[in-house]
Amino acid sequence: MSSSPPLVLASTSPYRRELLQRLGIRFETASPGVDESALPGETPVATSERLALAKARAVAHDFPDALIIGSDQVAYADGRVFGKPGVRDRAVEQLRTLRGRSVLFHTALCLLNSRTDHVQLEGVPIEVRFRDLSDDEIERYLDRESALNCAGSARCEGLGISLLEYIRGDDPNALIGLPLIALCRMLRCEGLAVP
Repeated sequence: MSSSPPLVLASTSPYRRELLQRLGIRFETASPGVDESALPGETPVATSERLALAKARAVAHDFPDALIIGSDQVAYADGRVFGKPGVRDRAVEQLRTLRGRSVLFHTALCLLNSRTDHVQLEGVPIEVRFRDLSDDEIERYLDRESALNCAGSARCEGLGISLLEYIRGDDPNALIGLPLIALCRMLRCEGLAVP
């Protein structure tokens, strides 16, 4: 038996996979196949935290002796949720709506020990303020960067950083989709040495 259980990322997100690789820990990925729709009356914070746990639990039967990472992010402002736009017209509409405004990105992180059923769940909020973008800036940005699979239509780890006035929060990685500071703390609680 190995000294520590295998690590599994319950996500197909290339962004989360890239972030986790930064820790230099061997891991594998698994698709959770979870419906990411919010429940009626559910707050954005509750949605992201419920989904992070659901993603980890969804792959637990395939990995009965593993540490499983689930993560989910919901972006919202003034009672409206801003998901992944999927198509350019929706990305343009999102960026026009968000210009000159602050948006909260709540990234929930779950670490599930599938052997013991021990769950660690934490939410990491990040506030992002968009500049007062012109229509030309929005079009130029979308011509140069595909942000159709990013909540709020701005990839802060790429050219999307130019759209912002500021980012405020405890872990900039949370904005990309995986709060590494919280994850390292959770992994250490499970006895995994990081670094």
